[in-house]
Amino acid sequence: MSVEVVTFGCRLNITESETIRRHAEAAKLENTIIVNSCAVTGEAVRQARQQIRRMKRERPNVQIVVTGCAAQTESETFAAMPEVARVIGNARKLDAGTWREPFGALEKVQIDDLDSIRETALHLVDGFEGHTRAFVQIQNGCDHRCTFCIIPYGRGPSRSVGAGEVVSQIRALAESGYREVVLTGVDLTSWGNDLPGAPKLGMLVRQILKHVPELPRLRISSIDSIEIDEDFMRALAEEERLMPHLHLSLQAGDDLILKRMKRRHLTRDAVRFTDAARRMRPGIVFGADFIAGFPTETETHFANTLQHIEDCGLAFLHVFPFSPRKGTPAARMPQLGREIAKQRASLLRTKGEELLRRHFANEIGKSRRVLVEGSGFEGRSEHFMPVKLARRFARGAIAEVRIADHDERGLLAA
Repeated sequence: MSVEVVTFGCRLNITESETIRRHAEAAKLENTIIVNSCAVTGEAVRQARQQIRRMKRERPNVQIVVTGCAAQTESETFAAMPEVARVIGNARKLDAGTWREPFGALEKVQIDDLDSIRETALHLVDGFEGHTRAFVQIQNGCDHRCTFCIIPYGRGPSRSVGAGEVVSQIRALAESGYREVVLTGVDLTSWGNDLPGAPKLGMLVRQILKHVPELPRLRISSIDSIEIDEDFMRALAEEERLMPHLHLSLQAGDDLILKRMKRRHLTRDAVRFTDAARRMRPGIVFGADFIAGFPTETETHFANTLQHIEDCGLAFLHVFPFSPRKGTPAARMPQLGREIAKQRASLLRTKGEELLRRHFANEIGKSRRVLVEGSGFEGRSEHFMPVKLARRFARGAIAEVRIADHDERGLLAA
């Protein structure tokens, strides 16, 4: 065994793990497991620690390095684990020099102050091991301080990658055979705020589609809809290669809870956005993140969230039970308790399953273009819905199929 990278959390971590793996392999690390951790919830941290203990039991001689957001925000927790050889912060993990240093030459914990970081380097990769689509980081960090969120402390201030660098990387990926690129970041819609002239995300999307005509599909990861600009909306209406699928960071469906979360939108803003997007791009599909059991959330507040999900016409939900993160304002608010948060999260997930079944049923009889993955018998539609194919296609091909049925896991092509 040489190097193995174990990834927790978001699509941005998937992107960064590929860079880490390549740097570690270039440094000729041997018998090493690198854990790229997530700090969004306490459960994510618990799972990372559990995985580390299990890997060390199974392979006692392996060296385990922990990096990522949990390593940045809870370095003492991981440093105290005898299974861990090194703890590396987010500022250093993408630096090739970090992985060339001998393990015994530096202190066990290597964490930097992220507040002083003002630039995000684009880490060029020509492919992603095990993936048919490529993820391109265009932004890192966050300048907002939602009361529940630990991520600004793990990622630092918002920094954007220049448009020219982004276009160059995407062109290289398209030329190497990738048919879909996903733009990723911590706060994607803040892209450009720190660049000269403060360009907006819509401009970047237009530049990519204009200058990389050989790219068939461009997808946007999670966005904060309150920051979406007019140029992006026009691109959504006019650019068929911009996928008709958006994942929204909504978090709650009650205005009082949104204010206590220190979110920048109210429920009417989210409904206005989804309505406008549907007018401009009929058939667009939305998913959204929600937190269940936020401090002070009453049954009425929760009922409002369930109604809001219908008002926005969402097709799928990503649900988190509220997890108090030490150092955040929400952790100091009156707590509902873990059991209530888990119960409400379960109700939201049940609602999400209902929405997904409804969407699957509405897809029957429609033609879809599916990016083929894995064995060649499965893939993802324009709406990022899983599709099981009736015959094998070449991995990475875009297959035009008709949806004949569905099961619990996804759509079934004729």
